[in-house]
Amino acid sequence: MRPAERPGASCFRAPGPTHRRLLYTDGVALTPTTGLGVLHLFCRLAPDFDGDALRTAVAGAEADGYQVIPVALLGHKADLGLMALGPDVWRLRRLQTEATRAGLVPAQSYVSLTEISEYAAGVPDAMRQARLFPQLPPEGKAAFCFYPMSKRRGEEVNWYALDFDARKELMMGHGKVGRTFHGRVLQVITGSAGLDDYEWGVTLFGTHPDDLKDCVYEMRFDEASALYAEFGPFYTGMVGTLDEVLAALGG
Repeated sequence: MRPAERPGASCFRAPGPTHRRLLYTDGVALTPTTGLGVLHLFCRLAPDFDGDALRTAVAGAEADGYQVIPVALLGHKADLGLMALGPDVWRLRRLQTEATRAGLVPAQSYVSLTEISEYAAGVPDAMRQARLFPQLPPEGKAAFCFYPMSKRRGEEVNWYALDFDARKELMMGHGKVGRTFHGRVLQVITGSAGLDDYEWGVTLFGTHPDDLKDCVYEMRFDEASALYAEFGPFYTGMVGTLDEVLAALGG
């Protein structure tokens, strides 16, 4: 990541009674050299949760050109999910601060970057742009799933002991299986090596919940997954507007 002057930084006013307190970082952006920062927050609601404050936080990030996807989560792990994408990780941190100040209590989080896989060099520009700068959420795909994953480094099975051509061949086969779900599932794969506990974050948007189940099930038979993949915890739910998600949570 590289520091860069944020547009309009010299126009920031000193804090006053009607202005937000400025941080020393407000004039400097920290951005990936390519792609976007991605922040997943999976949260519970504090007793003093303030829905209007969260609406203000999300609206502010969106006004700055960031994508924020709200999710009503199923199960006991968390209640509300936010997936946020944008160039400046300081701005993602500000969204996290404002969300927690509104009464969201993170039960789990994940940090990653959009990327082009080393096995996908030379893909058409339209595909490259879609991977580096995805436009989310996809229309008509409200079923949501997120999980982190890594490649195994065991004594008997070690992905990183394979040469590049062998790894590329396996990933081409893996991608071929994934493409059979085109139109049913949108897969957003983001890189997190050195940023979080696993090597990739996988976010799936499906037309129906069973589209997600079928996609993950079929891809686990592929050799790249069957022998070499390790999966983290799954979070699943429904994508909606923030008002729809808060209404589902009684907020």
